[in-house]
Amino acid sequence: MSEGEHPRLILHNFLSPAECKELEFIHKSCSTIGYRPNVFSTTLSHLIATDSPHLIIPFVSIRERLKEKIEETFGCEFELFIEFTGLISWCRGASIGWHSDDNRPYLKQRDFAAVCYLNSYGKDFKGGLFHFQSGEPATVAPSAGDVILYTADDRNIHSVDEVTDGERLTLALWFSRDSSHDEDSKLLTRLSQCTLHEFCLPLPASTNMYWFCPHQDASNQNIGFNICFARLHLLGFGLHSLQGEDHSTDASEQLMGTLQIAKGGELLTRKFANVLHALQVVQFYNWKASELKTFNVENDTVEAMSQPQLETVNALKSVFLPDENLVTTTFGYSCSNEDLKESLDLTGISLAVTSWEEYTSKLLQVLLLCLPQWKTYQTIHKVEFD
Repeated sequence: MSEGEHPRLILHNFLSPAECKELEFIHKSCSTIGYRPNVFSTTLSHLIATDSPHLIIPFVSIRERLKEKIEETFGCEFELFIEFTGLISWCRGASIGWHSDDNRPYLKQRDFAAVCYLNSYGKDFKGGLFHFQSGEPATVAPSAGDVILYTADDRNIHSVDEVTDGERLTLALWFSRDSSHDEDSKLLTRLSQCTLHEFCLPLPASTNMYWFCPHQDASNQNIGFNICFARLHLLGFGLHSLQGEDHSTDASEQLMGTLQIAKGGELLTRKFANVLHALQVVQFYNWKASELKTFNVENDTVEAMSQPQLETVNALKSVFLPDENLVTTTFGYSCSNEDLKESLDLTGISLAVTSWEEYTSKLLQVLLLCLPQWKTYQTIHKVEFD
């Protein structure tokens, strides 16, 4: 650890490649517009609010390990509470100047920070280097699995260079000695208000939370794109709305209703409850594609689109993705991989649905088993089962 004036520590390969990929899947399935221009975020409270509380489970062990490491590194065992946990991605144009993490009156409770990198500088994005204003190391090049731990005060003033291409993915946590800012108790209150079933489908938040505009001009719906629609597009897929055939339905509501996934003049006959349901399955397919290819599947779930269906697909795209070039310039080179687009097909999605449902059910079962203990101790922690 860097001693004295600038308490900080860099840990290499703290997160495994599998953990990084799972968190990337969650973020690219669930993220909303972030707190800064060209930034997207996924918070744990947002996962609960959008009927995806089971997706908290992959964070549990990581949060616990990070808290233990922070307490051990800075000599404050059993003193800290996790104040905030979030997946944050930085796209082209995103940056932040010199600052400390407690530099606002409403952030004074923050004592320590942990930034975990989920992908790598040079490979997945350009720009986005992390700099400390003084002390060593002066510059950190993000590498998947690495973590920076540091005090949140002015001993560790830092900045992030502008991202010039790609999407820089991080998991950020802040820690506080003030129990009134304990994230766990707030999350448990939200979880207690949920009706948890053996299986649940995601439910999108309000449409404006997914509408990206350059310079954050969210009032202008003609400039920008829906980020759920854009992430499907980047993997080569479009959407067909069954409500779109009913011209009385407002276009902005169509992503909240029943959808089918389209690609290259073909349509998957399977129906999805809403855009978040479709996106989670497609991102799961992208994450697990190499494992899924070992199975055989019948092709009878894919059919050629009729002209009216094609018109509906194009009409939806014109509303939610009016400028394809803006998507490419925002997410950059690593996110517009043509070979990847070609390798993903509708048949594979059909296969991925079952695996996604099994994954979701398994996480939900773990959540249901953990919840009584979490409520008893008022902490979200790893629970050992016999």
